[in-house]
Amino acid sequence: MEDTLPGKFEITKNGLVHDLGSPNSPHELTRARLRRRLENVAPKEIVAHSGKPDVENEPEGIMRRPDVMVIAMADMDVPGSFDPRTLRAAIEVVSRSNPDNDWVGKVRDYPLIGIPVYAIFDPRTATGAVLTDIHPTPEGPRYATRKDFVYGEDVTIGEWTISTDNLPQYKD
Repeated sequence: MEDTLPGKFEITKNGLVHDLGSPNSPHELTRARLRRRLENVAPKEIVAHSGKPDVENEPEGIMRRPDVMVIAMADMDVPGSFDPRTLRAAIEVVSRSNPDNDWVGKVRDYPLIGIPVYAIFDPRTATGAVLTDIHPTPEGPRYATRKDFVYGEDVTIGEWTISTDNLPQYKD
């Protein structure tokens, strides 16, 4: 469908997500700054990757495309989609047009497919959260730990701590 319709498609436990909006400048600048900051503190074999391919868990029927995937270079050398269990972390910059996709849908889907750390950066509010410690629940695997932050604080994503200074916010 991506060849004929604009936007980005993801497959969730609840159906398709079609994000029509193209990323705006604050979204892309946040993503670029996060990538650079992570790569400055991570070992050289770890990449803060954005773009394709997706991460996919076929048995669960979930295919997602995180804004930034923290992954070992060796784990990128695969045909097709990345195995979500090889990601060290997934990072999302909340979109203005569909914030529930990041704050609800991916909070549900990422632990289900085995992504150990999920960091959310929200340019609408200059806040975010890092979710870790997957544990079983009656509704399926969920993150047990949530650490909220405000822009300007240092934040730890997996093994690496980065600054959130000078991350852009959406303008009204």
